[in-house]
Amino acid sequence: MNYKSTRNNDVSITSAQAIAQGLSPEGGLFVPESLPKIDGDFVKALCEKSYADRAFDIFKLFLTDFTDEEIHYCVNNAYADNFDTENIAEISHLLQGTYVLELWHGPTCAFKDMALQILPYLLTTSAKKTIPDKDIAILVATSGDTGKAALEGFKDVEGTTITVFYPEDGVSDMQKRQMATQEGNNVFVCAVKGNFDDCQNGVKAIFTDKEIIEQLDSANIVLSSANSINWGRLSPQIVYYISAYAELVKNGEIEYGEKINIVVPTGNFGNILAAYYAKEMGLPVNKLICASNANNILTDFINTGVYDRNRPFYTTVSPSMDILISSNLERLLYHLSGENTQLINKWFTSLKTEGRYEVTDDVKAKIQELFCAGCCNDRETKAAIKDCFDSYSYLMDTHTAVAYKVYNDYKKATGDNTKTLIASTANPYKFGAAVFDALKGDAAGLDEFAIIEKLEEMTGTTIPQPLAATENKAVRFKGVIDRSEMPKAVLDFLKK
Repeated sequence: MNYKSTRNNDVSITSAQAIAQGLSPEGGLFVPESLPKIDGDFVKALCEKSYADRAFDIFKLFLTDFTDEEIHYCVNNAYADNFDTENIAEISHLLQGTYVLELWHGPTCAFKDMALQILPYLLTTSAKKTIPDKDIAILVATSGDTGKAALEGFKDVEGTTITVFYPEDGVSDMQKRQMATQEGNNVFVCAVKGNFDDCQNGVKAIFTDKEIIEQLDSANIVLSSANSINWGRLSPQIVYYISAYAELVKNGEIEYGEKINIVVPTGNFGNILAAYYAKEMGLPVNKLICASNANNILTDFINTGVYDRNRPFYTTVSPSMDILISSNLERLLYHLSGENTQLINKWFTSLKTEGRYEVTDDVKAKIQELFCAGCCNDRETKAAIKDCFDSYSYLMDTHTAVAYKVYNDYKKATGDNTKTLIASTANPYKFGAAVFDALKGDAAGLDEFAIIEKLEEMTGTTIPQPLAATENKAVRFKGVIDRSEMPKAVLDFLKK
């Protein structure tokens, strides 16, 4: 299987090349030339397998230039005792037919670990195949969780460095502390004045800056990405949706062939795009429900076909979704437009120059057949946290609460009683102050860890050890720069 660019159909490269490069030279995203298909026999065979073995079977469909030994090496190292549960991803029951897929049992307590624990192995294996004499400089823009997960995945990985940029006031206190205290000799973290889109646009600009690329090439360094624009970051997310379906079949919750809804809180559209790929591969999925916070650009787009980032930007209690430019939407539109690179280039040039684009009626109809969308504000998010805890004694974070609220709204509006899987993207203690406030706790005069202690007492839950450990770690990274200074920051770090 080879991979094409969303902006140039003449591109045809191996999966190793796609993973090593991260982004196509003209700015397009890599996608498979065709999606592999799975059937009942394939899914049923997964039921009795471990998560790592399920991942092996699925990756074999996409990484056809990897040997079996190479794929086993990647999955067995990624999905081991670095997670706090043997199942890697747990499924909790809220009520009959409603399930929560807990994707946060990894070392940084967020769903990004599901992909960023394996990406270093995929990337270094790919590099040996394609650029054996080069070092890799990984650039990451983060709205909170990706940064820490990428730092943890790549710390001290030979032949790599990693630079992470995050919005100065756009992450939670715990997310900031996780990144600022990161260990490792090959890591660099810096805050940027602005929002996530400023960070993301700055990183993309570096990737397409010929002068920077030439400077790095002379130093035997190539750029790559750990954001979900990299196929090696996105493809592992397909695995957990297929694995979750197999787990539900195994546990007798559903019969194979029974369709489920999947609800995903998302800002950059990568997590729900992975669910779309699983559906297109043959996983029995009814509706994909896209949940947004007050930055409801995806909700508006799915409902109208108009993508318009010329709107207020809100800093919310679900900061990982505080995004107005959803990069992975480009992949979806490429597929739904019939792989029409002319349209893709037109739309995304318009987004860059005018801040908006409108898809064709045909593409809009396809989107609305596949997806439903909803949103909620901070007040509703906090109310959802309290409602879920009061009703089911289940504590969820601010992002999962957005999905919970949007799903309940969808169910009331449609009467759809299809069994439903809600993607839970972070441990609630990553956003302890907001969760404590949602439960009507009084945080006046308390610091972050005092709030967490009270939250533990109030709920009978416990902060995960990786988060608790940050309390006594030294802060290593305190820098704050303008977006225009990002290229210099990268070059200065790489020269050290």
